[in-house]
Amino acid sequence: MTYSFDRAPDRRSPDRVNKWTWYPPDVLPLWVADMDFRAPPPVLAALRRAVDEGVLGYELPSKALSETVAGRMQRLYGWSVDPSSVVAVTGIVSGFNVAARAFGASRKKGYLIQPPVYNEFHSVQANTGIKEYEAPLLERAKGNILRYEIDWDAFEKQVSKARVFILCNPHNPIGQIYSRRDLRRMAEMCLENDVVIISDEIHSELLLGGQKFTPIAAQSKAIAQQTITLVSPSKTFNVPGLFCGFAIISNPDLRAQYARVVDQLRLHVSSMGLFAARTAFSGECDDWLHELLAYLTANRDFVVDYAREYLPDVRLTKPDATYLAWLDCRELVRQGRITGTPYEFFLNEAKVAFGEGRIYGESSRGYVRLNFGCTRRTLKQALDRVRDSLYRRKRG
Repeated sequence: MTYSFDRAPDRRSPDRVNKWTWYPPDVLPLWVADMDFRAPPPVLAALRRAVDEGVLGYELPSKALSETVAGRMQRLYGWSVDPSSVVAVTGIVSGFNVAARAFGASRKKGYLIQPPVYNEFHSVQANTGIKEYEAPLLERAKGNILRYEIDWDAFEKQVSKARVFILCNPHNPIGQIYSRRDLRRMAEMCLENDVVIISDEIHSELLLGGQKFTPIAAQSKAIAQQTITLVSPSKTFNVPGLFCGFAIISNPDLRAQYARVVDQLRLHVSSMGLFAARTAFSGECDDWLHELLAYLTANRDFVVDYAREYLPDVRLTKPDATYLAWLDCRELVRQGRITGTPYEFFLNEAKVAFGEGRIYGESSRGYVRLNFGCTRRTLKQALDRVRDSLYRRKRG
């Protein structure tokens, strides 16, 4: 079956608030991380059946759903997960906030992150009162392509101050997948320091160009005993608004402690989220996903090739996963071709809304995050506007 990703629904209804209505109508939104594509037909069919039933009552996570999540881990990674270790949560953000609250508050230690990293990681300190420690990634450039490496000295120093390490893999916003060797080394340092690993793996199925992925907890039983793995169908199958995710926790003591906080905060997943998750993870949507990944890979390559030809002073990542590109625009600022931040300049002059770089870490001023989970036409329009805005400024 062939699916069309060159068409997208019109979401600019005036009575809705979403990525397409947040800014004025003349702005192209390449910012918040949802895709413009329709969800897979099997997911939509499952939701229609639920609506047609006519009773939108309470639903709790079923044993069959936990078995479906565990079965997907086995099929994708050869990772044997006991269905009883699966805890439903209202999404990945609430999932790692619960973990930080459950495991970080009992000791006078903080949580460790690796900026530039997902902005919600930085909010954990305000949400829980737990101190944030950072081990920033090291930026490397080859031509105009950026890659990042772990600063092992910084990681070793900071992990000793932490009770919790929040890992983002695949990484948002840079789109890299950590190697098995790096995962094991980070995990071993965490185990040596009795640090709980919270692994945000929400983008683990959005693999581009045939890339492979391994959950950190699948590295060994010892690592699994110290890890909370967070997964969700939300990004992969474009159902983030249904707010459903899962924490996979092999250690029964950690699981009980985690589930207690989930219950205290009354984080109940909606019935529609549960229905969609079971269908998405069942395998019924895998043909759709295969074609989506081919389209996203082509979009990624289009962005990289476009920047190389028309935006030579912009450096960017070539992501292994996600539908997010990370653009370094600092040279344009140094040249005076951009005034203010790149985010402000492109919003005002190009009418393109990117993600503001500095929310991913203070060292990321001068960067923007680009969401290429859109039609090729929208992507080209946005990049053309960026190119033209810079050309006008150069002429001026």
